[in-house]
Amino acid sequence: MAMSMGGGGSNMSEINVTPMIDILLVLLIIFMVIVPVTPKGLEALVPQPPKNPQKQSEPNDRTIVVQVLCPNTACTTPEYKINDTDVNRSDLLPKLSDIYANRAERVMFIKGDDNVDFSYVADVIDIGKAANVDHIGLMTPKIQAGQ
Repeated sequence: MAMSMGGGGSNMSEINVTPMIDILLVLLIIFMVIVPVTPKGLEALVPQPPKNPQKQSEPNDRTIVVQVLCPNTACTTPEYKINDTDVNRSDLLPKLSDIYANRAERVMFIKGDDNVDFSYVADVIDIGKAANVDHIGLMTPKIQAGQ
């Protein structure tokens, strides 16, 4: 209540803050209820350590590198290797088809000698596509130096 001093009988008005506090508390409760309902980020699976640490697969087991090698400077017929295993050109498609038959990751790398004609490398790319390889990469000396 307000008291007025003085001779005039005028009323002095004050703001009643009780309804404002009630509205503020209601809004606070509404925001407290809404906040937990907001969507969260994606739930990601954390990689688990291997169950058998002694038996870890080598990264070379998964990486397939087809090498196109020229034994001499005048390369008329190149030699082919799949991960350091000699392969004839006629056996290249069946072996690659067998390798990639049950694989989820279908990635193959091709490494060619400096003096080999690119038509032989393009031929290996075509054979890889025929063996249902999804991604084919070409290895260069700069990439090999980083390994």
